[in-house]
Order: sequence, then C-alpha cells, then structure tokens
Amino acid sequence: MPIKIPDSLPARATLEGENIFVMTEYRAIHQDMRPLNLLILNLMPTKIVTETQLLRKLSNSPLQVEVELLHTSSHISHNTDADHLSSFYTTFAQIRNRKYDGMIITGAPVENLDFTDVDYWDELCEIMEWTKTHVHSTLHICWGAQAGLYYHYGIPKYSLPKKLSGIFSHTIVKKQSPLFRGFDDEFFVPHSRYTANRLEDILTRPELELLAVSKEAGVFAVKSEDNRRFFITGHPEYDPDTLANEYFRDVNKGLKIDVPLHYFPNDDPYQTPIVRWRSAAQLFYTNWLNYYVYQTTPYDITQI
Repeated sequence: MPIKIPDSLPARATLEGENIFVMTEYRAIHQDMRPLNLLILNLMPTKIVTETQLLRKLSNSPLQVEVELLHTSSHISHNTDADHLSSFYTTFAQIRNRKYDGMIITGAPVENLDFTDVDYWDELCEIMEWTKTHVHSTLHICWGAQAGLYYHYGIPKYSLPKKLSGIFSHTIVKKQSPLFRGFDDEFFVPHSRYTANRLEDILTRPELELLAVSKEAGVFAVKSEDNRRFFITGHPEYDPDTLANEYFRDVNKGLKIDVPLHYFPNDDPYQTPIVRWRSAAQLFYTNWLNYYVYQTTPYDITQI
C-alpha cells in the first residue's frame, strides 16, 4: 500500500525518484475503494495445489480480494475430484458476461505439444480474447505466458535440449517498473519447463516491454505497453517442495531427468531444499495486485 503525504512535501520527489510509491493528499481524497474481483483460470492438473499456492501469495495484502476459480469445460480433469470442481469452480459460459479487475492464467504441463494440439486451445483463445474487454489486468504464468504471447503477439515458443528445472538468479531490466519495487538487485525464481521464448522475438515487438531476465533461464517477465497483460516464464508461487515432488515423480516414471539446478544443497536430492525465492515471490504478486490492478482499475467495474 502507498504512503500518503502532503502534495508539496519535499520528500515526495526524492521518494518517487527512489521508486517508492507515494500518494498525494489530492489523489487520496479522490480515490474510491471497493473489493477487487479476481479470476483464476487454473490449467494445472493438480488444481488444489496450484490454487492454494496462488491464494497464499494473493492473501498477504491489506487489499480485499474476491477470488473466483475457473476451469475449461473442453477438457476433463483426471487429477481433481469432480465434486471439488463443481463446488468451487465455474466455467467460461457462466461468467463471460461479467467483468473483472484482474485475472491469472496458470501454466500447464503441455509445453511439448503445439498450441493447436492442446485439447482446450480454442476455448483458451476465446477466453484470452475476452480478457481484452472484460479484464483490467491479466497475469499469464509459464505455459500460460507462452500461450498468451503467441495468441496476442504471434511470438513462438522453442523446445529446449532438456527440461529447465531449478532456482535461477534474475536481474531487473526495467528498474523503475512498479512490478519490481522493493526487489533486491538479484532475485530468485523457480522454473520448470521444456520450452522457452527468445529474447530477440520479444524485442521485435514495440508494444511489449522486457522487465526482467535470467542468464540461465532467459526471459522472465514481459508486459504489454498498456499494462493490461503480464507474462512470466517461471513460478514464483511454488512451494518449497514443488520442484522436488516433480523431480521424484519423473524419476519414478523412469524418465531421464536432471536434478533441479541450485535447489538441493550440494545438488543432493535427498537433502532439504533451501528456499531463496519466497520473499521476492510475495512482493511480486503484491506489486502486481496493488499497482496494476487496485491502483488503476475503474471504480465502476462495468467501465472496464
């Protein structure tokens, strides 16, 4: 949340120059407040795990957020109980006439498929098109980011020689971006994917802004120039044991898989992972929710 100060206080210019969010008395007086309406399209097979991870990050904020969960009707989930879906999730047909302050589109373990071979691709495209007029700010995660970059901007994904898995160091390209206010010069994020977007493709699109990168993991954060769409290729919301669970799941399947990088002490998968990304993850989701949803969404949600 911002700190409210007098309009003419000398510290204002200094704080704003340091990328500290301040709110003048004038803006505070004219600011209307209401609960935020947030929609999460959960494409992960382990829906309960994913929804818990995201809600944990979204909840640690003074903002009041009303969250709805969405699943695709064109895909039958085999990993989540049907009663859970019917009790807590809705479908696009049920909400398509509503508007939302923010939306999150999660990743999905389908990177090795062509986009058009994913069984719910047509429905996802319809939803992404709908966000242009019905959602103020949409955050795309991992494969959801690759899908969004491809649908909105024609940017392809590329197969990697092997799975990228581990905790990687990142740096901020756009240091004045409110999305990274309060971040250290170096921050860590989990990645888990078989495909990637290329930097040169991002840089050819003037309507996109590159925000953060990793020497090992490549492009991390990109946003549209109008602040309506955000794309991240990693998983800041991951739990301490998520990569470990994925690793042992693949090992038990007999897959040839490397130990996640920079994750287990001494790269020993039988040691407890060291968490180095939790604080940055919390700050990331809080910043997106505060600066790009709460601070800019219309008070009258029908005006989105």
